[in-house]
Amino acid sequence: MSRRSLALAAGLAAIVLLVRAPASGQAATAAVKPKASSGAWTPPRTSDGKPDLQGVWSSATLTPLERSKGLGAKEFYTDEEFSELLKRARQGEFGPEADIGRAAPQAVRFDLSLYGLDLTKVGFASSKRTSLIVGPEGSVPPMLPEARKRNAERAARLKGHEYDSYRERPLAERCVVMPQERIPLETGPDADQNLLQIVQGTGYVALLHEQNHQTRIIPTDGRTHIPQNIRQYQGDSVGHWEGDTLVIDTTNFTDLTPFRGSGPKLHVVERFTPTGDGAIMYRFTVEDPETWDRPWTAEVPMRKATGPVYEWACHEGNTMITTILSGARLAEQDAAQKAAAK
Repeated sequence: MSRRSLALAAGLAAIVLLVRAPASGQAATAAVKPKASSGAWTPPRTSDGKPDLQGVWSSATLTPLERSKGLGAKEFYTDEEFSELLKRARQGEFGPEADIGRAAPQAVRFDLSLYGLDLTKVGFASSKRTSLIVGPEGSVPPMLPEARKRNAERAARLKGHEYDSYRERPLAERCVVMPQERIPLETGPDADQNLLQIVQGTGYVALLHEQNHQTRIIPTDGRTHIPQNIRQYQGDSVGHWEGDTLVIDTTNFTDLTPFRGSGPKLHVVERFTPTGDGAIMYRFTVEDPETWDRPWTAEVPMRKATGPVYEWACHEGNTMITTILSGARLAEQDAAQKAAAK
């Protein structure tokens, strides 16, 4: 399976936005170490005066989304604890803090570093947070009873009909919406598939996800959301600038693309703030009054990567959905024949 090329990304952005694409680098997923700044730091600007966020960024991190129960309400590691955690990770010791589920060296199947899969090369969040979710709880709020009932009823309706047609199968099986391109951007320990390329133009920002074929075109010209009766898999995103922060507001989701059990009233606000040379703080806030009793927020430090973003071609020659449904029909025929023979 290949990854999307930088040239394709730049070409798409140029056609849609009529802007230039940033220069590419050399390595596939190697992160550029942020340069230390002295005194007040001012981000570079584009020709229209906006902060220049362009480039390829990696959100790979060993820091889990939710805090390990053993850490209680501890939001940050001390410098000494963080140093020890990094040391252990470099030695391949991944405990519950990393949410990896094992404490043994990685299996050697191939050169993992070639694909950004060598966990010993992935760090923890530079903010020293114990979880990406901010706050003393450090976890997703409990789901409301109504939401649990809604999801249970959906699962009950699907039970026994999981293979009736493509409509009952996950969107990822048809390469429509893959996990790593969902909104908000969730991350994990693997650098592979965590790259995000940002291209800017006057009144627009384009976000190219490494996984699959999604290029989000975000207008920043002050327009409002589309009417509420129009729903889209990835919602409707509009953006604006608050100082040096790019703010993206997304609504109008469908019930076919739930985020952690959310409903169509899901509302996501993403913030991209440059924090230094080669560093962006990605912060998202999620709310859904029909799923959680309060909004919750996560912060993901992003590092600049040298790129390029190779083509990640999910659908070319993909027979997953036809194979699954064909197998289901054969199983039904076999069951029918056995029943008739009794």
